[in-house]
Amino acid sequence: MPKRVLILLDGSISGITPRYAQAAQHLGLHPIIMSADRARYDRLAAEGTGAIHVDTANLDALIRECSRLRATYEIAGITSSREEVYATVGKLCRHFDLPGPNPVSVERCCDKFTQRQLLAEAGVPIPEYRLAENAADVKSSIAEIDLPVIVKPTVGIGSIGVRLCRTVDELVEHTNYLLGGKHIWRDPPRILVEEFAQGPHYSIDIMGNEVIGISAVDFWLPPHFVCREFIYPAVLTDDEHGRIADVSLSCLRALGLGWGPTNVELRWTKRGPVVIEFNPRLPGAPCPELIQLAYGVDLVTEHIKLVIGDEWDLRRSHSQTAAARLLIPDRDGTLEIDGDSRAAAVPGVAEVKWYIEPKTPIVRKGDVRDCIGCVIAASPSFAQTKAILQHAVDLIDWSITPFPNAEK
Repeated sequence: MPKRVLILLDGSISGITPRYAQAAQHLGLHPIIMSADRARYDRLAAEGTGAIHVDTANLDALIRECSRLRATYEIAGITSSREEVYATVGKLCRHFDLPGPNPVSVERCCDKFTQRQLLAEAGVPIPEYRLAENAADVKSSIAEIDLPVIVKPTVGIGSIGVRLCRTVDELVEHTNYLLGGKHIWRDPPRILVEEFAQGPHYSIDIMGNEVIGISAVDFWLPPHFVCREFIYPAVLTDDEHGRIADVSLSCLRALGLGWGPTNVELRWTKRGPVVIEFNPRLPGAPCPELIQLAYGVDLVTEHIKLVIGDEWDLRRSHSQTAAARLLIPDRDGTLEIDGDSRAAAVPGVAEVKWYIEPKTPIVRKGDVRDCIGCVIAASPSFAQTKAILQHAVDLIDWSITPFPNAEK
């Protein structure tokens, strides 16, 4: 009998693909990662994970590689943790008659302007917005949407290119950045200018048509949107929880989604929950770990079961508070780590992880790529988890040494 494999498409930013590979192995599958950057997975390959170098933006090339693999293996399923290749996953699944997401719905969702249109047509509460294709369009938009505004590319991930603009000068500066050659566009430039919805930020994780968890999200310093902290579950009244869940599920219907994992980002404003963004995928690290600690539900494993045609189990096995603090540098320079073992030894700390090695040069970008490490804690209560997390973070001895020629 041929070996059963799970094909994982990798995206441009390393996410939770290794977690998918590990979960696949635990389910008796052989994971094979298809990536434009095979070198990133050399370590996993050494541990038994296959890696194939292929352009993940080239559907024909992916079909050829999958067809080649079928000569030796049984392809049990195809999936990804990365949004930018998730529509391609759907197309591959349809080509090989495997369970997968609707590629048309995913593509519409990944275009933030199209997503906004579909949500608005369905009556889902969203910020006021305008589409801009040039600097004049961007500047004229503030005649209709009061400052401050959010300016961002219509297609993108990880808050790359997203900025809060509070003045006309900031608006012009960021527009020049986006259109001046520094931001990488896969398609002709299109920019969203939208109202800054102000209020507490929440992230909602859905599998199929079921809300699994709602977390409270805190951000690093503006004008960028770099996540600093996640807490599961968010502290909400029954009414708030119900309204957030209802709005989140209405997004599924508006966007034609509902197969597999999805994620909603919204803020609780003066007019209630307002949807900031809908993502046709699982949230990135550390959210799957937090969900498992908080509720006992392994979303990665359950997603793989759906992908390979097995029945998933979303029942909660326990309930506690889980939180993560992301470590974000406050300056450019070289990372120095003198030790983190004391933090890892604190009772209630589940993990202390660095995403980069010591002595790594750091140049901040104002997006998800600025996160250099993470501390995760869990306990039976909100207050206790917060205290454990802060104590562990305080015990980590790390710093950023400015570059020798840095301005003082």
